[in-house]
Amino acid sequence: MKVSTRGDYASRALLSLALHTDGEGPTAVRDIAERTGLPQPYLEQILLALKGAGLVRSKRGVGGGYVLARSPDEITLSQIVSAVDGPIAAGDFGLPHENGACDHEGQCVLLTVWADVGEHMRTHLDSFNLADMVARAQGRAPVLRQSAG
Repeated sequence: MKVSTRGDYASRALLSLALHTDGEGPTAVRDIAERTGLPQPYLEQILLALKGAGLVRSKRGVGGGYVLARSPDEITLSQIVSAVDGPIAAGDFGLPHENGACDHEGQCVLLTVWADVGEHMRTHLDSFNLADMVARAQGRAPVLRQSAG
C-alpha cells in the first residue's frame, strides 16, 4: 500500500491539531498550513473531508478554525487515511469468490491473499493513534523503527 499525499497531509494536519490542543479554541487553517508546511488551499479541502468523517469540527468567523472532534487517543491513522482516501486495501481487485467459483486459474487464491494484505494494513494503521504520534513527536516515546531496505 502506498499512502497518498492526501492521507499524509491529513495525518500531518491532525497531528498538528493534536500537538497544539491547549484549550485556546479552534486553530485557523492558515496556522495549520504554516506549522506543517502544507499548501493552504489543498489543506482546506482535506479538512473538509476530515470534518465530513467526524474527525474534526469547525467554527466559522473571527476566531474560527478547526479542533479535533474526539480525543487524540480515539483517532487512529486508519481512520484518517480512510477519511480522505476511502477504504484501505492492497488493491482494487474485488472480493474473493466463494466455493471455488473462480473464473481464471489462480484468481481465487490471489484475491484471498490481497484481501488479507488489506486487512493487515488496516489493523496495523489502527494500532497507531494521534496520542501515540504526539508522544513520539514530543520525544516521550520512541520513534518508529526504520526497516533496512
